[in-house]
Amino acid sequence: MVENVIWPAYLDADRSRSEGRRVPQDLAVSDPSVEEIAKAVQQIGYDATVERDKAYSREPWTDRGRVVVRGADDSTKNDLVQAVAAYVVAMRE
Repeated sequence: MVENVIWPAYLDADRSRSEGRRVPQDLAVSDPSVEEIAKAVQQIGYDATVERDKAYSREPWTDRGRVVVRGADDSTKNDLVQAVAAYVVAMRE
């Protein structure tokens, strides 16, 4: 089974693409949490595991955590991140 990792930086509106954001600005949110991301992953229909003690390689000084997604064999990582971002935006509205 394939595991994909989604870091909060992928969805962070306060970051540029070169700083790690992977979604367009209109799908990005300010300071996304791993809980929001995990809830969005579950809404899409995949299993999510939150790992709070992990640090993104571009910001090793802070442990914002990450979400490990299992069961997303049928989609590319980019499609998965875009779908999760859309759900996080919808949850915040």
